[in-house]
Amino acid sequence: MARLGTTTALFPRQGTPAAPGLLVAGSIWRLEANLDLYNRPQGSGLATQAHAGRCLRILDAHPTSSRLRVRLLDDGYPGWLDPAELLGRARAGAAPVLPRLSRAQIAARLERVLRFGLAALDIPNIYLWGGTVGPNYDCSGLVQTAFAQAGIWLPRDAYLQERFCQPVAVQPGNTALLQPGDLIFFGTARRCTHVGLHLGGGRYLHSSGREHGRNGLGIDNLNPRNEHPVASHYRHTLRGAGRVMHSHDGSPLPA
Repeated sequence: MARLGTTTALFPRQGTPAAPGLLVAGSIWRLEANLDLYNRPQGSGLATQAHAGRCLRILDAHPTSSRLRVRLLDDGYPGWLDPAELLGRARAGAAPVLPRLSRAQIAARLERVLRFGLAALDIPNIYLWGGTVGPNYDCSGLVQTAFAQAGIWLPRDAYLQERFCQPVAVQPGNTALLQPGDLIFFGTARRCTHVGLHLGGGRYLHSSGREHGRNGLGIDNLNPRNEHPVASHYRHTLRGAGRVMHSHDGSPLPA
């Protein structure tokens, strides 16, 4: 492989298939197959997944690992991957041009967002930390993918999605200001750790884990009389809600 971090490396021409000597720092690759990105230079911990068609930029290599540090260009999300995963599965590309959609344009696409989420619910699935390509999702992966397939890019993680949205007032039993397609956020006083997609009337679709959830996709609501253990747990960790007012431009966001 060409040494990463050099300023003299020539980037491959667009459309060139990925090859070891071409995976240089700064080069951009368009994926032709789904790909896993890891959260560390070693190990199997999943950071996120990327659909075919997405683009990533190689940042650098780890000094003691064969993995490359990369950044997805449509949501600015970083991760690590094994170089061999790009061979035969990516071609040299250019940075995507992401339109900055207005609220009116987003509202016109929300039916597609909701339809995708409900269709995902009908496919057998389990909760997968880092999952975005389906059928197995984590909470923010489901939300991001539901919007992305309608051409609306959001940040990757729940706490980033919360920061990205315009706040909407909500309390258990008082959901009058919520609209279908809004996001509902849960967690602690310090940090958002979970997100659901509002369907209407305080009902929300979300992917929850084994400890407090269903180990997959399900629908719950914010009704204070709902004693179901999953609904009750998340109702007691409700932080607020948000409305997607514009689409993300792909720039990296602070952790």
